[in-house]
Amino acid sequence: MRPIAEPAVSAPQAFSDEAALATRLLLTILAALALANCSTTIDTRPLVALETPKGVIVMAIETEAAPITAENFLAYVDGGLFEGAEFYRAVTPDNDPNPAAITVLQGGLNSNDDPLPPIRHEPTVITRLTHSDGAVSMARLEPGTAGSEFFISIGDNPELDFGGARNPDGHGFAVFGQVIQGMDVVHAIHAAPRGLPTEDDYFPGQLLDPPVRILGVNRISH
Repeated sequence: MRPIAEPAVSAPQAFSDEAALATRLLLTILAALALANCSTTIDTRPLVALETPKGVIVMAIETEAAPITAENFLAYVDGGLFEGAEFYRAVTPDNDPNPAAITVLQGGLNSNDDPLPPIRHEPTVITRLTHSDGAVSMARLEPGTAGSEFFISIGDNPELDFGGARNPDGHGFAVFGQVIQGMDVVHAIHAAPRGLPTEDDYFPGQLLDPPVRILGVNRISH
């Protein structure tokens, strides 16, 4: 029996096969380089851990996007000025008298006498940070009055961004960080019993009873 001979490969076909192989090799190399660049990207944002009786919340602080607000928060952390801080306010659409309802957990020193002066307002239109789920932002009255009080956004709350309807002045609130670990702890604290008596008509049903203590606030390494 005659063996079946392999068909001869013409020169143009051989050239086409080599070109296709070279193209695949080049694409493989480019993909590997892209993956290497992604894998070597280092997150340089400072990390801060808040220890509570219900667990630990880890925040990445946006020092580049919101330098004024971030450095203010870190000054409280590094100076040990959050001693005695607590989570004390849980806002939901069910207990929020503001038509632009939000869902947030607020904490801080809960005092009218902050140890550091108030800071200039950094609106989200400048920082390009938004009140998405887990965003950490500053509570305030008028722009330029933020100090030690902060809150964590639960779900997306665009009403708190610049131009949002939450505050009549339209300047929104200043995002300066993001929860990267412990949103389950945030939800657990937010679901804690509420109803602490208050003379302020704006807060009934929002104040945690009792407040949840913040046992420690410290920088941690990546």
